[in-house]
Amino acid sequence: MERVAVDAVDAAPEGDLTVARHPLGEVLGTSDVAVNHYRVAPGEALVGGLHAHLDQEEVFYVLDGVVTFATMQDPSEPPESVRVTAGEAIRFGRGEYQHGRNESDEPAEVLALGAPPDSTSGREPRTCDACGESEYLDTAMVDGELKARCPTCGTVHDSGLH
Repeated sequence: MERVAVDAVDAAPEGDLTVARHPLGEVLGTSDVAVNHYRVAPGEALVGGLHAHLDQEEVFYVLDGVVTFATMQDPSEPPESVRVTAGEAIRFGRGEYQHGRNESDEPAEVLALGAPPDSTSGREPRTCDACGESEYLDTAMVDGELKARCPTCGTVHDSGLH
């Protein structure tokens, strides 16, 4: 058994965002699920942009405040907006695009669960600048940096995620 208080866990950097992400799963030693606690200021996002995990499902439980999620199944369609309030949860299956953001005037707190814990296969709904053929780019870590690769022509781009 492991136990930890959220405030006892140092906030981990989330790219260039100022959101406070507390990696509880790392401290608790979870091996089959990622557990993260977020404190999201008004106007901030959970991550840097609309994305999908091809190898991970995620559940977000809003502890306090309101988080608005952009979500879509098909990158050729516009995203749908879903408001999730305190006491509500939302699930995204593998391959579902999502992006959570605090669009309210009050702070929000969110508990995020992801299984399996380490996603290594993702997508951004973005057209390739080089060939213009693909409606999405595959994301992967390249030399310690998140990159986006066109599945049609193979061009590697900087990721739009932070």
